[in-house]
Amino acid sequence: MRDTCRETLQARHDHLAWSRRSPAALPMTRHRPLAPTGLNRQILSLALPALGALVAEPLFVLIDSAMVGHLGATSLAGLSLASTVLTTVVGLFVFLAYATTATTARRFGAGDRAGGLRAGVDGLWLAAILGLAAFLLLWVMAPWVTHALGARGELADAAVAYLRASAPGLPGMLVVFAATGTLRGLLDTRTPFVVAAAGAAANVALNATFLYALHTGIAGSGAGTAISQSLMAVALTLPVTRAARHAQVSLRPHRAGLGTSLGAGLPLLVRTLSLRVAILATVWAATALGQVPLAAHQVVNSLWSFSAFALDALAIAAQALIGTALGQAEADQAPASTAGEPVQVLSIDAVLRRCLAWGLATGAVIGLVLAAASSWLPHLFSSDPAVIAAARPTLLVTASAMPLAGAVFLFDGVLMGAGDGRYLARAGIVTLVPYLPVAIAVGRGLLGSGTTGLVALWIGFAWVFMAARGLTTGLRARSDAWRH
Repeated sequence: MRDTCRETLQARHDHLAWSRRSPAALPMTRHRPLAPTGLNRQILSLALPALGALVAEPLFVLIDSAMVGHLGATSLAGLSLASTVLTTVVGLFVFLAYATTATTARRFGAGDRAGGLRAGVDGLWLAAILGLAAFLLLWVMAPWVTHALGARGELADAAVAYLRASAPGLPGMLVVFAATGTLRGLLDTRTPFVVAAAGAAANVALNATFLYALHTGIAGSGAGTAISQSLMAVALTLPVTRAARHAQVSLRPHRAGLGTSLGAGLPLLVRTLSLRVAILATVWAATALGQVPLAAHQVVNSLWSFSAFALDALAIAAQALIGTALGQAEADQAPASTAGEPVQVLSIDAVLRRCLAWGLATGAVIGLVLAAASSWLPHLFSSDPAVIAAARPTLLVTASAMPLAGAVFLFDGVLMGAGDGRYLARAGIVTLVPYLPVAIAVGRGLLGSGTTGLVALWIGFAWVFMAARGLTTGLRARSDAWRH
């Protein structure tokens, strides 16, 4: 990690900083947009560490599963149930990262370092408050939640034990979101990657200690995860608070700032909920098709989700760069160089076009790989011939839609970087209109059964739903409404 966040910001933003001197004091400076090769390098420098951080996060559940599995089937089943609940709860608060990225990047692009850091500090406080509330609520509601999901007896006891042991990590995990968003807004995705990797390593050590040395059972695994998440929160908060102190920004929460952060995040929460509805509808329909189609759906969905990491990493780069470019465009004065050298600035249109090109190209490559490997990839997940036979044609459907998914993810990233959350919330609701009837029709057997029904379901999700998302966000991205 860098010695100070100030050095990080200086290194990454010198060429983006806006001079606050009077026009008379400014040297004669020529300005030119960042060259395509330079923009490509900047996109990759942001996307690759972001990809590493995204992949590191699922390692928590993977590590827990591998270690808890040795405790027996009941413990592993309890972990499966509890981790589903935790993933849902944590996923609802991912807006904390998106909102702080947009706000911080925009203010730093405009040269308002103090304002960007103030927004980041308020985001940290909001995350801590929401995390504490989520922790207390989950602790109290854990038995009811597991019972509502059908768990009884030893299975329910195991799930509750894990939920209550891991719940104290929720404040830390939400602070991780807010701190990560702030650092992304500063065009720093490397620090979150390093911290995520270190957190995964710490999780391994802590789980091994609790499970095998202290023999604490499944609760020890949850406690290890909670401690790891809390340590990650500390590691990511320190550079933000150091930079805030250097900029003479108060570390105390401000009511107005908390309200602004919450106001920016709530529309993104609505968007997240709309995505969750679509996912749950898909799972419901696959379940209605029977055991084999449901298992094949899990295979295809796992590959889809893993492929989405690369697209999401590019979307993160787009968020940060678009926010910075918009901040530059809003600044009162042009950027200046004390040496009189030409200053490279980010063009909003150039960032949009280049990020979209990266999304389409990456989606196309992923699609080709999935299509080429569709005959053997299902074997990695199942040895059941019926499951493999159902997964193969469905995987081809998802492969064909990957370029579309690449565009959708990038449009999302652009609009999030612009702080266009209200539109994304409305668009998220609209996109459910054409898709939910398809999912319901599949679930009721109107579009075929078995493999045919599963293929129809994924045509609905990968093409109908994603096309609706692409249409709503693409039309918005082509307009000027979000450039404010």
